[in-house]
Amino acid sequence: MKLIDTSVLIDNLRRGVYEEGAISIITMIEILRGIPPRKRGKAKQLLEKSFEVLSINNKVVLKYCELYTSLKQKGQLISDADLLIAATAIANDLILVSKDEDFERLKEQGLKLELRKEQ
Repeated sequence: MKLIDTSVLIDNLRRGVYEEGAISIITMIEILRGIPPRKRGKAKQLLEKSFEVLSINNKVVLKYCELYTSLKQKGQLISDADLLIAATAIANDLILVSKDEDFERLKEQGLKLELRKEQ
């Protein structure tokens, strides 16, 4: 199964394309914060019907800390949101589908990545 990153989900929504997979709770938050308040409830329901929404659990937290430490030692930190999404993919043994090249540096940490080009 695939974990669909925010960048790909936004692109799919704009193009009217549905792609089966899961999303992180972080992706849900990133999507909902850009939607007018009066439409958020309905949008949240649609996301929950369309995708398995993966929460942040103990495995994700520990993987996040491992990734953070590794990147910090290399001086290559990425955003906390992206680290949590990557940790969710690794902890759940999913392929992360993203347009964000920052995730490339996490492949050596066990991230399975399907990197999509800008369209």
